[in-house]
Amino acid sequence: QVQLVESGGGLVQGGGSLRVSCRAPRMIYSVFSPKTMNWYRQAPGKQREWVASITSGRTTNYADAVKGRFTISRDNSKKMVYLQMSNMKPDDTGVYYCNYNERGTDYWGPGTQVTVSS
Repeated sequence: QVQLVESGGGLVQGGGSLRVSCRAPRMIYSVFSPKTMNWYRQAPGKQREWVASITSGRTTNYADAVKGRFTISRDNSKKMVYLQMSNMKPDDTGVYYCNYNERGTDYWGPGTQVTVSS
């Protein structure tokens, strides 16, 4: 069963902005809202890396590479998580994945491709 679905990827010029979204279509509010949600990305030929997290209390954390440029947010009523990306760089290119961990198991969406041109 698909737990997470990402959308909003695309092609953007360097310095531009893009927002990717993640929805949890099969979760009810009471299951979604307490979860810490994460964004990861994977560039071609590289390992998947953590990008940002948001807790149930909306505490956020960011990888150094994106700090000050990316903003993670959530709308529990819609069971959505967002990643607003600004001042984008070619190094931001990759497949972006939504994630949560439950009892030691990671759950992933299929990902959405983001490409930043120089």
